Amino acid sequence: MPQTPPFAAMFDSSGYNRNLYQSKEDNCGGLYYHDNNLLSGSLEALIQHLVPNVDYYPDSRIRKIAPKILQLLTEWTETFPYDFRDERMMRNLKELAQRIANGDEMYRKNVQQIIQSLIRKLASLSQYEEVLAKINATSTDRLTVLKTKPQSIQRDIITVCNDPYMLAQQLTHIELERLNYIGPEEFVQAFVQKDPLDNDQSCYADRKKTRNLEAYVEWFNRLSYLVATEICMPVKKKHRARMIEYFIDVARECFNIGNFNSLMAIISGMNMSPVSRLKKTWAKVKTAKFDILEHQMDPSSNFYNYRTALRGAAQRSLTAHSNREKIVIPFFSLLIKDIYFLNEGCANRLPNGHVNFEKFWELAKQVSEFMTWKQVECPFERDRKILQYLLTVPVFSEDALYMASYESEGPENHIEKDRWKTLRSTLLGRV
Repeated sequence: MPQTPPFAAMFDSSGYNRNLYQSKEDNCGGLYYHDNNLLSGSLEALIQHLVPNVDYYPDSRIRKIAPKILQLLTEWTETFPYDFRDERMMRNLKELAQRIANGDEMYRKNVQQIIQSLIRKLASLSQYEEVLAKINATSTDRLTVLKTKPQSIQRDIITVCNDPYMLAQQLTHIELERLNYIGPEEFVQAFVQKDPLDNDQSCYADRKKTRNLEAYVEWFNRLSYLVATEICMPVKKKHRARMIEYFIDVARECFNIGNFNSLMAIISGMNMSPVSRLKKTWAKVKTAKFDILEHQMDPSSNFYNYRTALRGAAQRSLTAHSNREKIVIPFFSLLIKDIYFLNEGCANRLPNGHVNFEKFWELAKQVSEFMTWKQVECPFERDRKILQYLLTVPVFSEDALYMASYESEGPENHIEKDRWKTLRSTLLGRV
C-alpha cells in the first residue's frame, strides 16, 4: 500500500555512521575550519566569535545597523514566514520594526513593505488551509456514494479528461501548489523529538507544525487510491485495460514534465494488490511502456535510476529558459527519507562537544534545493473541471478496492474466497 507512515516510525538508522563528518580541521580559537569553511566549534567559542572586541565592534547607532536589520528581517520573513503565525513572534517583529522606523521615512516604508508582504503570505496560507479543510470535510468513500447515489459518479477520469498530457499538466498544477505552501521549517519540525526531561511546555508545546507537509503526503496517497479506484471500477475487462493504458500514458507524461511525485503515485496505485491481481485484465495491456517507467522508479540500489533522472531534471532546471523546463517535483517520500537519515544518522555534536556544522550545511543544501524547485510557477493552463475531479471525486477504501477487484475477476484461492465473503457481508450486507 502506498500510505506513508509517521515519520519517526518510517526508518531504522541504527546502522548509520554517526561520525560521518569528522575530518582533519584547522583550529582557530576553538573554531574548526576546513578549506575556510566553518565545520564545528564549542558553543562558547561560537558566542565569543560574535562578541565585539577591539577589531570588531558594530556601530550601535540605529542608522548604521538598521539596513542590516532590515535585510535580516526581509530574508527571515520571506524564507520562514510561518514563524510569524505565532502571536509572540509577530508582536516582537512589529515592536522591532517600530524602533527601526522611528525618525526615518525610508526605513518606515521598507518596514511597511516587509510587514504587508508577510501578512499577505500568511493570509494566503490561511485560505489554502481552509480550502484543504473543505476538501477533506467533503471527501466520501466511493462505495458509500455508490450505494446511496449511484447516478452521481457514473463518470470516470477518461470522460472528464481523455488526453493523458492534459491530465499530467493538471496533476503538476496540484503538486506545485501544494509544494509551494510547505515551509522549510516543516522539515525540521517533522523530526523534532522532544526531550522527555524538558518540562518547558510554554515555549515548545506548539512548535511541531507540519500540516502542509502532511497534507502533501496525503495527496500522494489519494492519487494512488484514485488510480486504483478508476482501474477497478469498470465492469468490462477491455475498459479496465483501457484505463490501465491511459494511466501508463499519464505517468509517462509526468516523467517527461519532471513531475516524479505524481509518476510514483500512479505507479504505486497500479501496483496495489487489488489492481495487480487482475491477471486477465493485464493480459490485454501493452505493458512495454509501463515496464520502462517501473525501471526508472526501481527502488533497488537506493533508487539509483530515479536519482539519476532527478539529477538530469535538476540540471535542466538550472539552465532553463522557461518555467516549463524548470519543473522539478521530487518523489517526496524519498526526499523526506533522505533528510531523516541525514538528521538521525549524523550527530548534532561531534565527540569533542563541538557543533557539527557540516551536517547542518548538508541539511540546508537539501532543503534549499527543494525551496528552489517549489517556487516554480506552473506554466500550464488550469482546467477547473479536471482539477475539481482529481481533488474531490470519491475513491474506494482498501477493502472496497479488494471487493471491486474480486467482483471483476473472481477469487483464485481459499484465502481470497474467504476475504471476498467477509467483505460482501461487511460492506454490502450480503451473505
